[in-house]
Amino acid sequence: MSDSETHEPYDLTYREDTPRISTREGVELYYESSGEGLAVTLLNNFFITSPFWRAHTQELAKSHRVVSYDMANHGASARLDREPTWEEHAADVIGLLDALDIDATYLVATSSSSQLARDVALAHPDRVKGLVLAGPVFGTKGMRRHRQLNRSWLLTLQSSGMAALYGQIYAEVISGRMNEEGGTPGFLGLRESFLAMSTPDELTNGLNLVQTGDPSSALLSRVSAPTLLVLGDDDILLSPERGREVAALFPDGRCEIMQDAGHVPFLDDPELFETLVAKFVEEVESRV
Repeated sequence: MSDSETHEPYDLTYREDTPRISTREGVELYYESSGEGLAVTLLNNFFITSPFWRAHTQELAKSHRVVSYDMANHGASARLDREPTWEEHAADVIGLLDALDIDATYLVATSSSSQLARDVALAHPDRVKGLVLAGPVFGTKGMRRHRQLNRSWLLTLQSSGMAALYGQIYAEVISGRMNEEGGTPGFLGLRESFLAMSTPDELTNGLNLVQTGDPSSALLSRVSAPTLLVLGDDDILLSPERGREVAALFPDGRCEIMQDAGHVPFLDDPELFETLVAKFVEEVESRV
């Protein structure tokens, strides 16, 4: 059962005894590492922080090493004078892996961070064993629409504030089933977590960065890592049919559809999402 069904806010407390990791000059990242085994590294979109992942990776951490972190300029990581570029965020991923003695990892990304996962896989193919992309924003049409949504969200944030932004995002990315079953308590419970995870400046920086980067679908054909797209059938950005078309752009890609799930499918069914990730890792490892 997800937190949206129990209406309880997420545990977003930071572990005060966790040392920060230096990746680039002036950059120190907050991170969490749980479990042992093959490494699975989680990449945030700009609306969530590292502690948010705990509720969605408890089972996965029983058989894998699960690593999450806050991106530079977000959460509990270092504050910089400007938002890092995608290339700098990718360099931070590699710096994190180096500091944790992780030679290669599976990357799990969600929404806009699917672009970061792609960039890391292209620049450092030897460090990425596989990609799991939840609610990805790939394909020229999908990425264009995602950027349009982000511009709309940015305007709402600047004109009406964080609570209004949440109301808009909730209606657009949360599945119809979660909306109906959660009702007002579910809406308010998730809003409490949403407002606690980011500041207006952090979201402004992130939403502006999302407008940048290469949207070309041709880049996907150069990703050598096995790739799993996990797509909700109620994702307004990418239909199941188009999701399978995007998966086919990867040399070694496939698509799993989660029923009655939205743009962030692990919110709808964390257990199924973790199962899909674990099975994907097992499948890729069996090829060795």
